Amino acid sequence: MSALWTWDEATAATGGMCTTYWSATGVSIDTRTLEKGDLFVALSDARDGHDFVAQALEKGAGAALVSRLPEGVSSEAPLLMVPDVLKALEDMGRYARKRMDGKVIGVTGSVGKTGTKEMLRTALTGQGNVHAAEKSYNNHWGVPLTLARMPRDTDFAVIEIGMNHPGEITPLSQMADLDVALITTVAAVHLAAFSGVDEIAHAKAEIFDGLKSDGVAIVNADIDTLPILEKAAKAVTQNVVSFGAKDGADFKLAAAYVADASTKVVLDLMGQKIEYKLAAPGVHLAMNSLAVLAACDAVVDDLRDSIKNLTTWSAPTGRGTREVISVHDGELELVDESYNANPTSMAATLDVLGHSQCQGRKIAVMGDMGELGTSEVALHQGIADLDAVNRIDVFHAVGPLMKVFYEALPEEKRGVWVEASDDLAQMITTLVNAGDLIMVKGSNSMKLAKIVDAIRKIGA
Repeated sequence: MSALWTWDEATAATGGMCTTYWSATGVSIDTRTLEKGDLFVALSDARDGHDFVAQALEKGAGAALVSRLPEGVSSEAPLLMVPDVLKALEDMGRYARKRMDGKVIGVTGSVGKTGTKEMLRTALTGQGNVHAAEKSYNNHWGVPLTLARMPRDTDFAVIEIGMNHPGEITPLSQMADLDVALITTVAAVHLAAFSGVDEIAHAKAEIFDGLKSDGVAIVNADIDTLPILEKAAKAVTQNVVSFGAKDGADFKLAAAYVADASTKVVLDLMGQKIEYKLAAPGVHLAMNSLAVLAACDAVVDDLRDSIKNLTTWSAPTGRGTREVISVHDGELELVDESYNANPTSMAATLDVLGHSQCQGRKIAVMGDMGELGTSEVALHQGIADLDAVNRIDVFHAVGPLMKVFYEALPEEKRGVWVEASDDLAQMITTLVNAGDLIMVKGSNSMKLAKIVDAIRKIGA
């Protein structure tokens, strides 16, 4: 495997000092997933990465990026010494961006960032070398890490950019030096740090601060904050492309037909009707696919391969993946949405569940939605008013905020309410039967993955 980083390039990027000559074939921040030949970056977050440098070198790391000589490590070990490890990682990200000649697509939005990033990875497959972030590496260290891991021969890079507060996206988008900037949507997420949705829109529009003047901005035509996004985009580029169901959208959703395990999409592209199928259910996924094709259109000459590729896309783990589980008297189906939740994604997921077919009951297991600020009680209670609730048989709720939702439900739809995921995981075998379709969704902090694992173990 050819070197991703050599000592001289890393020194040029960071201004640091190397203790010896070295090369690295990858970049790692975690000794648990480190592969032989990786450069280990000793970031300080929940724990100080310097405490793991000796272990990383023992596992075969090509070198370590450090700000001091770690305990138990020889001064002759392959080290890149810098004053600040995070700043050095950022410098390596910028250097990696400058040394590649391909196109970089940035993705942000209140909902659908990771799914859209993965959909883009799939859509661009076979049309060049594609590099995209692993997992949801979209924060102040995730973006530079993704860039630092980018091979120099990358043709298309897809960079996910997230935020919790104003001002976070601008430096990350500028670091990525974007050819395409895509905002999936703007919704009531992270309200604890914002005065309202308009302020969130301004924060999401920071992605255009890193867009090249001849780049392409992609915005959602269906949202109320579209004027805010368009104004910010047009301050940078004249190439603004919209997607959505509204008339006038450049990539217009003419129709979406949702089945149990797929969605047929009809795209109206300048009057031409194009049909394709996604291997997952949901109108929101159809909408994301329009944004993906708009981004592909900006970087490839022909959309046919991208459309064909979309038929093979499947949802990332914890974000709508479906699986059939054998139980003693038949089968049940699990929809794993346990990774995260906000009012917009919760409504979309319940709509999919409500329109799905199953032999038994449609069951929703729902956990608290985090970071909603002073509106959190009203936003949880409001979920009970959604039309989709009428098409779902039973709701089990986890967390103090979901108790408000649970109490607003019709009594015949109430399953159980518990304080924590562990409590529901212990009783899950008594709550589901063969033929049931169970959806699990909540904020990551609620640890609903424990419930998902407990359902899987029923069939073990």
